[in-house]
Amino acid sequence: MDNLNDALQKLKLTAADGTSDNVEGCLDCLLQALAQNNAETSLKVQESGILHVFPRLLSPHCSCTAKVANVIAEIAKNEFMRNSCVDTALIPPLVQLLNNRDQEVLLQTGRALGNICYDSHVLQAQLINMGVIPTLVQLLGIHSEHTALTEMCLVAFGNLAEIESSKEQFASTKIADELVKLFKKQTEHEKKEMIFEVLAPLAEHDVIKLQLVDAGLVDCLLELVQETVDSNKEDDISELKTASDLMVLLLLGDESMQKLFDAGKGSVFQKVLSWLPSNNHQLQLAGALAIANFARNDGNCIHMVEIGIVQKLLDLLDRHVEEGNVTVQHAALSALRNLAIPVSNKAKMLSAGVAEQVLKFLKSEMPPVQFKLLGTLRMLIDAQAEAADKLGKNIKLVERLVEWCDAKDHAGVMGESNRLLSALIRHSKSKDVVKAIVQSGGVKHLVTMATSEHVIMQNEALVALGLIAALELGTAEQDLENAKLVEILHKLISDDSSAPEIKYNSMIMICTIMGSELLRKEAQNMPFKEVVSKLRRHENKLVAQQALVTEQRLIIES
Repeated sequence: MDNLNDALQKLKLTAADGTSDNVEGCLDCLLQALAQNNAETSLKVQESGILHVFPRLLSPHCSCTAKVANVIAEIAKNEFMRNSCVDTALIPPLVQLLNNRDQEVLLQTGRALGNICYDSHVLQAQLINMGVIPTLVQLLGIHSEHTALTEMCLVAFGNLAEIESSKEQFASTKIADELVKLFKKQTEHEKKEMIFEVLAPLAEHDVIKLQLVDAGLVDCLLELVQETVDSNKEDDISELKTASDLMVLLLLGDESMQKLFDAGKGSVFQKVLSWLPSNNHQLQLAGALAIANFARNDGNCIHMVEIGIVQKLLDLLDRHVEEGNVTVQHAALSALRNLAIPVSNKAKMLSAGVAEQVLKFLKSEMPPVQFKLLGTLRMLIDAQAEAADKLGKNIKLVERLVEWCDAKDHAGVMGESNRLLSALIRHSKSKDVVKAIVQSGGVKHLVTMATSEHVIMQNEALVALGLIAALELGTAEQDLENAKLVEILHKLISDDSSAPEIKYNSMIMICTIMGSELLRKEAQNMPFKEVVSKLRRHENKLVAQQALVTEQRLIIES
């Protein structure tokens, strides 16, 4: 320990008199002490105040620069030392050293910066602002044969890529080319994993997605999937999952997705089709998610339905009805929902039996599956009266929807259930469907839906309620009263923030419920006339016209 104290004292004198005699010996002593007891030695370094010497020793012309950076890297392993390193302004000279050509200097400098900025987004963002990303990408290209330096760069990229502000800088470099080039050379699982850990956050950026596709990453991933698909080794199973997940991530960008789809001729698109009938759950999942991503474009959807992808998805779902894999169910339903969006696909998909297959999952207790099931059915029946009529008379479905309308822990499921109930009425315009929904207790949920914060849902609810009142007012009047419909209608037309279409449909509803003595009496006890009279001067002509009609109806009924 005396040697250490002597070394610290000599280093301190170096700062005082400007000499650098025997600095290397002192640094060697310090590194040895750090190797034996890092925390205790680091504390002594902090107490000695010698950190102030280090910025001057971090010079490109100093022969001991690599050792100084090594010392900093070692002491910065301790959290209590990191602020001292920042306060003594070690970061700027270390960043400058990243332009050095000496590989040992670069390695120790990278370690020092990495340890100082470890787990600190603030300091990492500071490094990004100082321009380290282009420098590190360049280093990776120049020193790609140097294993330790390559790993240092990858660790740095992995940390920096987590910060949103880094993505634009990465996108302006050749990071995609360098990473793909490096990936192609790897045979060890650990090295591939390191590269994957950088690729995943970078591939969230649309520009970088396209750069990775152009750099040939997709071919590497397909090759890796092919090599690992039949293996039972833990490393291979892990690589298969990571590669297929990354492939799906690349498809989330519109440009990269369209490039890989290539009007249905793309090798990636063709390949993922072969994943659907696979016996490997991970490939089934990736295949279905890939189809769901390709189906974000109407033209792609129409082409995929024409070439028979719907049947492949139905076959996949059929394998997962009993005790199935929830993630595969969710992914396949996502794909079907997206494919059902274009108008020309709906009738074809209904004819193919999609609705019947989807209904097999009604018993699912998994909210993600419930959510996609509901969305798929809602897309399928849009403007398809016959299908809406058939589904609306399915008592098991209607009862399940009413049950899910109460799923307060799962807002998505609750919202989609309400929307599907409304859609069954709006698209079928059928008395039988209305009766089934009223008898199953669905009216109160549609009234609640009319108070939603989303205008589109409010409107869907009001149109459905208007049809209920027009087709089966006698059957529904008690439920409408219990749900406080009249009070809600008054609130909707009185509220200045209500959208014009909400005011318009609310007034139509007011006119319709006048056919019920029960609801008419309730309406007469509320100040509707005053509010409606004001709406005659509304800037929206349709609202103003409907206000006049509603006012006249209220006068007649009074």
